Amino acid sequence: MEEEEIQKAVVAYLRKKGFTNTEHALQEEQNRVSFSSNSDHSVSRLENGPVRYSDGYSKLRLWAYSSLDLYKHELLRVLFPVYIHCFMDLVAGGHVHEARIFFHTFREDHESMHLRDLQKLEGILSPLHLEEIELSRSFRQNKFKIKMCEYSYDLLLQYLQKTQSFTMRGVINEHIDFEVSPGQPTLSSGDADFVTIEGRKNDLARQINQKEIHWGLLEDSLEQHLERPVSDSEKAESANKEMNPEDNKKRPLDGGKQGIPVKMVKKDKLVSMVGKNVRSETSAVSVAPRVKPELTLPATLVEVEQAILEDLRSRVQLNNLALPSISFYTFINTCNRLNCSSISQDGSLVAGGFSDSSLKVWDISTIGQLVKTSSLQGEKESAKNENFPATEERRKPYTLFHGHSGPVYSTTFSPFGEFLLSSSSDSTIRLWSTKLNTNLVCYKGHNYPVWDVQFSPVGHYFASSSHDRTARIWSMERIQPLRIMAGHLSDVDCVQWHANCNYIATGSSDKTVRLWDVQSGECVRIFIGHRSMILSLAMSPDGRYMASGDEDGTIMMWDLSSGRCVSPLVGHSSCVWTLAFSCEGTLLASGSADCTVKLWDVTASTRASRMESKSSSSNRLRLLKALPTKSTPVYTLQFSRRNLLFAAGALSKCS
Repeated sequence: MEEEEIQKAVVAYLRKKGFTNTEHALQEEQNRVSFSSNSDHSVSRLENGPVRYSDGYSKLRLWAYSSLDLYKHELLRVLFPVYIHCFMDLVAGGHVHEARIFFHTFREDHESMHLRDLQKLEGILSPLHLEEIELSRSFRQNKFKIKMCEYSYDLLLQYLQKTQSFTMRGVINEHIDFEVSPGQPTLSSGDADFVTIEGRKNDLARQINQKEIHWGLLEDSLEQHLERPVSDSEKAESANKEMNPEDNKKRPLDGGKQGIPVKMVKKDKLVSMVGKNVRSETSAVSVAPRVKPELTLPATLVEVEQAILEDLRSRVQLNNLALPSISFYTFINTCNRLNCSSISQDGSLVAGGFSDSSLKVWDISTIGQLVKTSSLQGEKESAKNENFPATEERRKPYTLFHGHSGPVYSTTFSPFGEFLLSSSSDSTIRLWSTKLNTNLVCYKGHNYPVWDVQFSPVGHYFASSSHDRTARIWSMERIQPLRIMAGHLSDVDCVQWHANCNYIATGSSDKTVRLWDVQSGECVRIFIGHRSMILSLAMSPDGRYMASGDEDGTIMMWDLSSGRCVSPLVGHSSCVWTLAFSCEGTLLASGSADCTVKLWDVTASTRASRMESKSSSSNRLRLLKALPTKSTPVYTLQFSRRNLLFAAGALSKCS
């Protein structure tokens, strides 16, 4: 205000003295200064407005796509983090309409790699949603970590300095950390391994992953005792064969199996040779370190020991040359009401959980007979002539269990098939007897739907996971949980026991997998790397490795001791609903919503990871075979003790 008064006084003085020309010159100078100040304000408003985000990003995008092919795939990694934060900055500034236009204008560039993230961010319609939606909150609180070579990084810096794009420079400095490596750029164009999120969650994971864990098998375990006589008997049989070659030649003629073709004999020799080669690989299970159990383990009946011994004697050794036989159980006419399925260890029982709160169990040993009787239900004339009682005629081919008051989301058999667990949206877990065909116990403790429940490898104990973001450990004899594992930021979707029963693993919608100590209830490992919710988990028989499958179809193999990813695998085109290791741990089977079962060579993967000191991003997990179904998504996989692979799924109408 003082300057204006001074200027008015000067103009009045000039007018009073008659200096007309000087007065006009002074007024023109004042008008010019005011015009330049107004233009500066308009330019600053334009620079601080929403247009700067779309202009800056479009120029950065054009520059990245027009770069040399040698460096283009590394420079394109910058676009998605910049795109996301430009959109969220516009929403945070109140420019919701401009943010929506920006989001849909450049969305197509990122749909192939980040479709599920875009679908979640599409629901952001106000600044309040940025804090309510977990994904946007995670993006704003953490930083993206991008790996690129030194020359690509220099090209990016030169572009930002040349264009004077302060907006893009600010977004990159605030939300992106670069891991620059010398040498040539990486050959892979996919950014799954090169763009990760770093932040407080990663710092917490690094701190927790320094804890010591004991991943070995239980000392004095049942299989350890039973494997010893099996190996001794095999050695005795092989010694007898070597000492009496003439008897071996006469045996096909004198024995019960007469007239065996020569091709079959050669095939048997080939299988035996394969078995010998596999022994060196399967010895990893027997030489795994032994640990003491932290839980009181139940006693094993003599009959059960004998059954396990018979299974071990009949076990088929698997490797990349000897793949397992697969028995696939298909549910038909389910009308999309089947939510889950499980198979007993010996494959004799199959259970299915349905949306109408029912639980059905099929006895495979009698299902053929039951189908015959049920096929007569619709034929009144022929049924009268048959000698079937009326009760048998109306008998259903399954046992129906009622007790839940909501959809059944998970079922699991005890290791020896005498019990069945089921979890439901009614927040309860029920224990059923497969011999008495009745409900024994109802376990209450979760506050929301229970997504998964799993028996421990020795039975008696089981673990559950829920929408309440917790996992819980239970004992069959107690109606209250023994431990509560809390720490996930979202739903705990799946749970899996470690081979030694001292740990459980949980997969969550927060895209992480956690390993928990069952004795203390503490988290001892956090595995970060998935880009979507984790739906399935599997532990290797020796307890050293863990596999996890997510909603995008990605499978990751983790080393429990280090907490690092051994081998990421992108093979399925849809959700990976189930994973299973073979008994000796050489093969991994995966079942997906893309209607396929795939077999992977785990031995080659883990051997390569131990030999290579470099952390390369190549997918070392080799696909051995893909087995497509006609139109049946795979719900569950189960290796028997004899290494027969059981699978189950519901027939889908859409082909």
